[in-house]
Amino acid sequence: MLKPLEDRVIVKKVEAEEVTKSGIVLPGSAKEKSEIAEVVAVGPGGMIDGKEVIMNVKVGDRVVCSKYAGTEIKYNDIEYTIYKQSDILAVEE
Repeated sequence: MLKPLEDRVIVKKVEAEEVTKSGIVLPGSAKEKSEIAEVVAVGPGGMIDGKEVIMNVKVGDRVVCSKYAGTEIKYNDIEYTIYKQSDILAVEE
């Protein structure tokens, strides 16, 4: 498994199904990618650029990520995105 460094977080996008008004279920691949993702790995945080960074997310959290941030990678045939923690906008409760 990949281990993120510093204040980085690795997430896997959540494929959300959508139901149309007529009851047709659209799989996640039939619509635009969701910005909701599940955290799969979290970096240690610490002193970054002279500032203390405390990691506020944990593995298993469902988060909303900035649409235009992050680096998409493919590892073991699975697509992940690596974000800085500051690019995570919200945590689902």
